[in-house]
Amino acid sequence: MQHILCLASNSPRRRELIKYLGRPFVTFSVDTDEKCDDSNPEQYVTDVALEKEAAVEAARGIGDNEIVITADTCVAVDGVILGKPADDEDAVRMLRMLSGKTHKVCTGVVLAKTANGKTERLAFCETTLVTFTDLTDDEIDAYVATGECRDKAGAYAIQGEFSKHISGIRGDYNNVVGFPVAAVYSHLKAFE
Repeated sequence: MQHILCLASNSPRRRELIKYLGRPFVTFSVDTDEKCDDSNPEQYVTDVALEKEAAVEAARGIGDNEIVITADTCVAVDGVILGKPADDEDAVRMLRMLSGKTHKVCTGVVLAKTANGKTERLAFCETTLVTFTDLTDDEIDAYVATGECRDKAGAYAIQGEFSKHISGIRGDYNNVVGFPVAAVYSHLKAFE
């Protein structure tokens, strides 16, 4: 049986990328506290995605013909997890930390469905390595002034104006955008 996909996300990027799965879907949002006490980025995003899934169950439940998908993305460099910047000053700080380095982009994903009155979950994390060129202060300031960095893990959007500062990527490009389409598709087939 093919389930209807229910993406629990406010992210316009995730809402665009889920279309590539070629399946019927609906979207909605849930509010959760995205702060977890974990210095492991893979575990951090998986924990947040699990918290989002729990919030979905509490708020609306999971229908018999649905698979709920929740996700969270972070950037990690030098043992530090970078979420979304609090403000422009925070964005500048993050971009300086990432300048000239390779960092991890981790997206935790949870698939959840109900069967025989019980919820089944599949949680996984996809990691992509991204390398920045060396950024000047003027380049950082100019990028932050565009506003594109707001609401983005690590204070940048790979698919936007910042793309000219990406010198390398190893792994799934869509994961850096915020939704690892290939991994979700593969896990979805196994989960159904």
